[in-house]
Amino acid sequence: MLAAVALTVGAALPVSARAQTPPRPAIAPGAPIAVCPLDTGFVADNGGLTRSRAAVRAGRLRILAVGSSSIEGIGASRRELGFAPLLEAGLESRMPGVDVTVINRGIGGETAKETADRLERELAAGRVDLVIWQLGTNDVLRDRVFDDVFADFHRGEAVLQAADVDVLLIDPQRLPEATTNMSFRGRNPALGDMAKRIADEGRRGGYAVLRRFDAMANWGGLDRGGVGPDDLHLNDAGYACWAEVTAEGLAPRLR
Repeated sequence: MLAAVALTVGAALPVSARAQTPPRPAIAPGAPIAVCPLDTGFVADNGGLTRSRAAVRAGRLRILAVGSSSIEGIGASRRELGFAPLLEAGLESRMPGVDVTVINRGIGGETAKETADRLERELAAGRVDLVIWQLGTNDVLRDRVFDDVFADFHRGEAVLQAADVDVLLIDPQRLPEATTNMSFRGRNPALGDMAKRIADEGRRGGYAVLRRFDAMANWGGLDRGGVGPDDLHLNDAGYACWAEVTAEGLAPRLR
């Protein structure tokens, strides 16, 4: 059964973000931005996350988040209302006493190929316990052949295995059915097929998977279904719900 949680601007920001003086927000502080249906079942650990659980027991978890625009936070009205800082805060609130750091290395527009190309460099920047890899949306929108996408994924997989890190895969977002953008119209079936393929790869490789595409089917009560006016990038409500769904499913599998 789905539970629901109301999120407000400024309610779940990390201390480092609250300590700054941000630009004027698009939504007044304290105003509700999302009522999120939460379900821990959107995350499957597939027998992974062992290194991350050890890090949590030691009281310090470092996460590297890679992928495209939704990792970068494009569409959020403020940097601290993007996925990475909200996930950091959401995990810390569910795991008291654990210092969580989410390092945002998202680059808008990337495909799986471009992320795989830079994975080794990103991992060399510092030791992390868990890599979140969001993939698939841009590959579908660019009509890439699935076998090519997953050939790139397997190149990245080799880098991740050599680095001895846990992995959480995040599948594509869902696009509005009523989009006026002809490039996006009718894309959800292909995005859903990509999500299924990513779930299969997670089971095969023993990687955790967040089923974002499925989770977004329950976001009808959010402003524009959690997607901004360009019918592609998430809005503040969408980022808030995505971060909460991820933290809700991930935290119990890390404890």
